[in-house]
Amino acid sequence: MTNPLATAKTRIGDVDALRGFALLGIFLVNITFMASGYPGNLVEDPDFASPLDDAVRMTSSVFVDMKFYLLFSFLFGYSFTLQMDAAARAGARFGPRMLRRIGGLFALGALHIVFLYGGDVLTTYAVVCLVLLLMRNVRDRTALWTAAGLYAAVLLSLVAGALLVDRSAFLPSKAEALTNAEQTTRALLGGWGDVIGEHLAGLPLLVVQAVSLQGPAALAAFLVGMVVGRRGLLVNVRGDEPVLRRIQAVGFPVGIAGGVLYAAGGGNADTFAVAASFATAPLLTAAYVATLLRVLHAPWGGAVRNALAPAGRMALTNYLGQALAGLLVFTGIGLGLAGALSPLETLGVAVAVFALQLAASAWWLRGHRYGPAEWLLRWVTNARRIVAAG
Repeated sequence: MTNPLATAKTRIGDVDALRGFALLGIFLVNITFMASGYPGNLVEDPDFASPLDDAVRMTSSVFVDMKFYLLFSFLFGYSFTLQMDAAARAGARFGPRMLRRIGGLFALGALHIVFLYGGDVLTTYAVVCLVLLLMRNVRDRTALWTAAGLYAAVLLSLVAGALLVDRSAFLPSKAEALTNAEQTTRALLGGWGDVIGEHLAGLPLLVVQAVSLQGPAALAAFLVGMVVGRRGLLVNVRGDEPVLRRIQAVGFPVGIAGGVLYAAGGGNADTFAVAASFATAPLLTAAYVATLLRVLHAPWGGAVRNALAPAGRMALTNYLGQALAGLLVFTGIGLGLAGALSPLETLGVAVAVFALQLAASAWWLRGHRYGPAEWLLRWVTNARRIVAAG
């Protein structure tokens, strides 16, 4: 069967714009953990407990948390089909080529964890991509049913855990959590040894999250993205398709309702709240995709595409760059602002950094074919040096 993407441009502006949009959402979540030790310990910083602080945190919980991880994962699966097409055009064996790419991605993720940010997803993506590689030839129906089964299994495990497990038996008390959060923040304000030590200390939790929630959710989204890529469903989108409006009509009310339940229920500190968000996040994510596709094909949508797409083309570089920015702004290695900024100020830093990335990405791609990290990964993937300029 001929993949419809094989006759399309390798780089699709809509997909790159979606990826750029996902980068912003990922950073809005990650920066809260970079900026303070409190979110990672499931407590709020008592220095920032005003109504405005609470409103900013609730807005993030409702509209951002969990949604953009799924979008990023979906686009990873979609890009997997582009890699298959690239291998076919080059006459290369896809398996060895993809294994080299997975190895390179895992190595970048490991370095990311140690030196930049302990909440890495690249290592999880690399491991889960091994499963996607094994499933690359399954039928679309099988892929979609597997994705649904994985997602349902995680959701059921969350509900069962909420009903059967007394989390208070193994979670620290609020006082202990506050003490741990203060210690974490102080570690972030230290030098390289303190920061690296804090990153490595979080590895056990990172592995547990990857195995129990992030890994299965990523694989489910990978599989859906792979099917969408195979069928070329994001090729030649006009923006006026009725299905986009239907997705919005269902996704926004249901997804926002789940986000409200998540925020009101205590966020990550409550398993039922996490389950509510996990169950509805795909619908809100789909509504975001439908909305952005409609915007991109509005009369003025070209400007939005031109702004977002370069950042999406350099998604790996920008993802790593966001972690570097967080390191330089918040830790003792840089400005040492960990614990000093309110939720709104932290949000402002994220938006400012992302705006700089939009401008820098557009500038870089005027003289280069790939971002620096993308160039390195392509070198590893193809087992030969790639010409970056032009």
